[in-house]
Amino acid sequence: MTTTTSTPETPAGPSAKQAQLDAIEQSGWGQPFRLPQPRNAAFWVYALGVGIGLITLLRYFGANPGFYAPALTTGVLMFSLYLVPWLLLLSHHNRYTAQPSRLLASAFVWGGTAATFWISLPANNALLEIWTKIGGTDFADRWAAGLTAPINEEFSKALGLILLIGLAPKLVRSAYDGFIIGAFIGLGFQVAEDILYAYNAATQTFGVGQVGAALKIFVFRGLAGIVSHALFSAIFCAGLMWLLGRVPGDRKPLRGILTMLMAMVFHFGWDDSRGLGANNPALTLVLPFVFAAIELPALFYVLRRAATTERRWTRAILTPELGTGAVDPPLLQAVSGLRKDRRQYAKRLHNRRQARHLISGAQDLANAIADAHGAETPEVDHARAEIRRLGQPG
Repeated sequence: MTTTTSTPETPAGPSAKQAQLDAIEQSGWGQPFRLPQPRNAAFWVYALGVGIGLITLLRYFGANPGFYAPALTTGVLMFSLYLVPWLLLLSHHNRYTAQPSRLLASAFVWGGTAATFWISLPANNALLEIWTKIGGTDFADRWAAGLTAPINEEFSKALGLILLIGLAPKLVRSAYDGFIIGAFIGLGFQVAEDILYAYNAATQTFGVGQVGAALKIFVFRGLAGIVSHALFSAIFCAGLMWLLGRVPGDRKPLRGILTMLMAMVFHFGWDDSRGLGANNPALTLVLPFVFAAIELPALFYVLRRAATTERRWTRAILTPELGTGAVDPPLLQAVSGLRKDRRQYAKRLHNRRQARHLISGAQDLANAIADAHGAETPEVDHARAEIRRLGQPG
């Protein structure tokens, strides 16, 4: 049962407590997410997209369900395993004002069904035919993919973010929210597309060597997936949130547009490396590594910029805890700071494992405070006690 007690004294007094409450309100941290919302038009658009996407998916893979079953089964199994490290990585980055798992699952489902099979698949086929008519077969073979996918696919994935804003307006607020949700949408799209490629590889050989063909796709697409749809969508959706500016002071239209264009340029280079390589096999082979060397630093740059607001909210939520003794200034800096701050904190304690547990405990305390909307509850007291226990020597 939730109980309310007097506000603990803090170094900044009432102003720190008010800043905490403002951060909880602005971030939506602690708000629940519920997908079925019959009175919300965004829910029906989401349901329509996912429903049609699933029907299209079943029709596509169900044309020859028995004959190509080995390739399809191999693709589903391998890319399901491929999901595990991705989910662990994204869960690690979902650490500031953490998004509910149901919302992230909804994002993944949109990317794997609606964005892939409802919008992108038919839209790509139509636009590819247009490029063939405009520029001829050779032009289309070299450039059509890069002129098609960045438009259809990035906007189809971003539509999922727009719908989730409509479904959870208090939860989806910052560029960091867009980054994390976009990454999950892109991951869903990426896995669905990779399974589609594994299936198509078997159909192109008329069912000969299905498992081998699917495994080749897994190796190639798995390696390339490091700089694929999850990356593109994370960058694109962070830019979209800067363009929308759903947090006071966070609307940066120019940065948003440039970030979205950057994601589309990366997508173009990924799809048209053969055309950019002038059909030179050696250059075409090298270009993906060149793109990766550019894209990964760009990804981390966007991530760092997008996290600025989230880190400010985390700091505001935990600052009153300086007065309770549960959190000290170095721990506050570590939990609301950058990687270098966490490294410095570990050096300060001379115990990396203890530092990691204390930072995790402070994050749990911030979650408990947000869930309680700043009130004193048994859960908050338990989180404080856990930090004190973790901070004891030995």
